[in-house]
Amino acid sequence: MRRIQKVAVLGSGIMGTGIACHLANAGLEVLMLDLSSEDGNRNKIADQALLAAIKEKPAPLYVNRYASRITTGNFDDDLEKVSTCDWILEVVIEKLDIKRDLFDKVEKYRKPGTLITSNTSGIPISLMAEGRSEDFRKNFCGTHFFNPPRYMDLLEIIPTDHTDPDTVDFLMDFGSDVLGKLTVLCKDTPAFIANRIGVYAMFKIISLADQLNLTPTEVDKLTGPAIGRPKTGTFRLADLVGLDTAIKVVEGIKQNRPEDRQIQDLEVPDFVQYLVENEYYGNKSGKGFYKKTEDRDESGRRIILSLDFETKEYKPTERPELESLDLAKQIDNDKNRIKALYSFEDEGGELLRSSFNSLFAYASNRIPEISEDLYSIDDALRAGFAWEYGPFEYWDIIGVEEGVKNAEEQGYEIADWVKSMLKSGFDQFYLVEDGVKKYYNIETESYRPLENLKDVILLEQFREQKPVFKNDEMILHDLGDQVLCAEFRSKNNAIGEGILRGLNEAIDIAEEGDWRGLVIGNDAKNFTVGANLLLIGMMAFQNEFEKLEDAVRLFQNTTMRCRYSKIPVVAATQGYVFGGGCELVMHCDNSICAAESYVGLVEVGVGLLPGAGGTKEFALRASDDFNEGGVHVPELIERLRTIAMAKVSTSAVMAIDYGYLTAKDEIMINGRKILARAKDQVTRLSEGYIPPLERKDIKVLGRTGLGALYAAINELRLGDYASEFDALIARKIAHVLCGGDLTGSQEVSERYLLDLEREAFLSLCGEEKTQARIQHMLEKNKPLRN
Repeated sequence: MRRIQKVAVLGSGIMGTGIACHLANAGLEVLMLDLSSEDGNRNKIADQALLAAIKEKPAPLYVNRYASRITTGNFDDDLEKVSTCDWILEVVIEKLDIKRDLFDKVEKYRKPGTLITSNTSGIPISLMAEGRSEDFRKNFCGTHFFNPPRYMDLLEIIPTDHTDPDTVDFLMDFGSDVLGKLTVLCKDTPAFIANRIGVYAMFKIISLADQLNLTPTEVDKLTGPAIGRPKTGTFRLADLVGLDTAIKVVEGIKQNRPEDRQIQDLEVPDFVQYLVENEYYGNKSGKGFYKKTEDRDESGRRIILSLDFETKEYKPTERPELESLDLAKQIDNDKNRIKALYSFEDEGGELLRSSFNSLFAYASNRIPEISEDLYSIDDALRAGFAWEYGPFEYWDIIGVEEGVKNAEEQGYEIADWVKSMLKSGFDQFYLVEDGVKKYYNIETESYRPLENLKDVILLEQFREQKPVFKNDEMILHDLGDQVLCAEFRSKNNAIGEGILRGLNEAIDIAEEGDWRGLVIGNDAKNFTVGANLLLIGMMAFQNEFEKLEDAVRLFQNTTMRCRYSKIPVVAATQGYVFGGGCELVMHCDNSICAAESYVGLVEVGVGLLPGAGGTKEFALRASDDFNEGGVHVPELIERLRTIAMAKVSTSAVMAIDYGYLTAKDEIMINGRKILARAKDQVTRLSEGYIPPLERKDIKVLGRTGLGALYAAINELRLGDYASEFDALIARKIAHVLCGGDLTGSQEVSERYLLDLEREAFLSLCGEEKTQARIQHMLEKNKPLRN
């Protein structure tokens, strides 16, 4: 059985270092080598690359201490060390002769059977394997990570004709289970899958923008979140990727695929050629389609100029005034918005309609050239370009028949297999049947269960069934095996009265029925942004403090209900786990957290303190960490700093360091599998489950602790880490952490601390500066420091 413990990464450029860091995140030992330096430190190139990575944002490491898992070296002195590695991963410059020369040297030291792969994005994998030994070739293939490797989900696996099928199967599973990636099997064709489709789609939109006289800003607004794609849209994406890189992809496909009619017909506008000729490649050269200036506007934001396609000069970006963009703002539902924009009659609608039609034709004609299955193309675009939907999923939204009709009217050629599918009575590429998601299999001409859902629960499959319970903000699903799942369905999954009452109802149902327990989780981008700030703000602005107190008490009682119910409650988190969401997680029996969970008690940013049990819970956890006879104040100061500075972890690992998660919580590098793992955890905990007893033994320090915490708060104020109002909030947090104005150290109950917490929360709601912070956050979506 093949096992991977140590990996050699050959090359410490941006990709090499990023891959090395993510391998370290996964717990692997990494040897990172690069060229030797002649100025004293032979490993200078690799050393400096690693040091730069540690300072990078977004961070390539879950926590900086994981850098200790990476050892640096150089090709001249240390290449023989690859003999100790289980996987050798080449990430050097994209030149075939350099790669071949390196593989010549590697083969002298590599142990037979050792996995060896290349991260190339533009060189055929088969060419690199030419002239190598049989053992090398059968253990060799492409492993194409996307940048940045930690954050981009896609890992393309590209075998050659000589690659052992067991090697391919191993990498598909290892990439998913250990590295947390969505692994997609590709053919050894130019640009593989994601770049083949994604770069074509990008340049098609750029070309259409030129034809329709749309500006970069208008296009980026149209082709960003409005259609389920990243905020970069199209032109900002090109600047981010680098125009030189993107052009090379297009030129490479044109050169190597003369039969690809659409890529051959793709016109690259003259303004793109102008940028490339002048080496205006985008972010890395300081200007591309956009240019950052040092000037700032009235609100203090840096002024960004955009390229005028006709004059080829930079000018201030103007607010887009397309009717289609106004329409987009009025429709909350993604699929309804996409369908409406596709049909809209203005320049924006025409751009989207034409770009989608060309995408449908292009993707359909790439099967079986680049992939045997349509779902692999969708997976690659979602994971590699961060699209919410792949080409065939977009097509289902528009309607397959309508897409074919419109594409052909515009002169695009749709693949025959799509027309055959429609003639056979199949009118969509995906469907949910008997609770199972299926895709249209071209070979069998029938629907088959998706083959990449091992240990994955898709809630969309359960939404087709009758829910156990439902209200406007929450759905309670039966996951099978007597396990329930509470899925938030409010905007941004913000926690309001509907979710809180829904959770209490879910626990009632579980306790009273034949259920093992409850999972709280969803498959949205974020677990939750926290409590519904708009509702809190409205009650605070209108001085409705009795209603506000009832709302806070309901939230506190709900988190406590999660902890002390008769059945196990397990949270499954990903993305933002903020404020009340963090407090909810802190009170569950367990949480299964995607490594990419960004956890924090962020209430100070809106002038509040954690009021749903979070401040109480930090007092409880501090008490549990107090050593008999030890000094307790430093532990308490650290807890205070975490809340008062609204620290947000940049990974679930860091959330343990901050005290939001504990050793009982589990971190999964593959975020797609958290719901299935949470379900398993509920099943495991339910065997002989005995709920814990409410705590009445929480040690608090009273005035002794308050004095020390007030001194620490004063230091934050003097160091300009906190405003005067921040200091006031921090003193209220300290009041709760220390159990109030008690004469000395003593034991108190959770309920006592919750009363203090609720009182402090309500008092802050009456503060003018708190209300100003809430209003600013609601209007600007960023904190106000006042």
